[in-house]
Amino acid sequence: MSSVIRPIFVYFDGLCEPKNPGGIATYGFLIQRNGETIFEDYGLADAEPWSKEASNNVAEYSAVLRALKWLDERKEHDAQIVIRGDSKLIVNQLKGEYKVKSLRIVELFHEAKKLLSKFKNLRIEWVDRSLNQEADRLSRIAYKKYVRTHENGRNFF
Repeated sequence: MSSVIRPIFVYFDGLCEPKNPGGIATYGFLIQRNGETIFEDYGLADAEPWSKEASNNVAEYSAVLRALKWLDERKEHDAQIVIRGDSKLIVNQLKGEYKVKSLRIVELFHEAKKLLSKFKNLRIEWVDRSLNQEADRLSRIAYKKYVRTHENGRNFF
């Protein structure tokens, strides 16, 4: 009996609320193997809240970068990996189909491409938002957690 090698699926998402750009940018991602979630994470994106750098695109890249770093640390370089996100912009930039124009995104893009090059069997796919609900949920948990812990520091709405 031969065993079927199943890919590792990575789902990522990011948001910036209550305004984009310039709000609170957070990310979420999960990693699945054999239909089971083996890791998930969420948090504040790589941008100071309420700064001009805080955007949904920075949040999306933050999710991808953290997922790739997690896989890299576990030496999953030979695994079949499928990265899925619902941002056509980010997916197509990572696939080399769209140009990267924003200076802040260029830095994150280059970091992502460097990490992507370590994996031998990796593809990036756009998925409909309805298929990315768990990653979206995680980014929203991060946002709500940030708001709860900082609600005395600023008028959010």
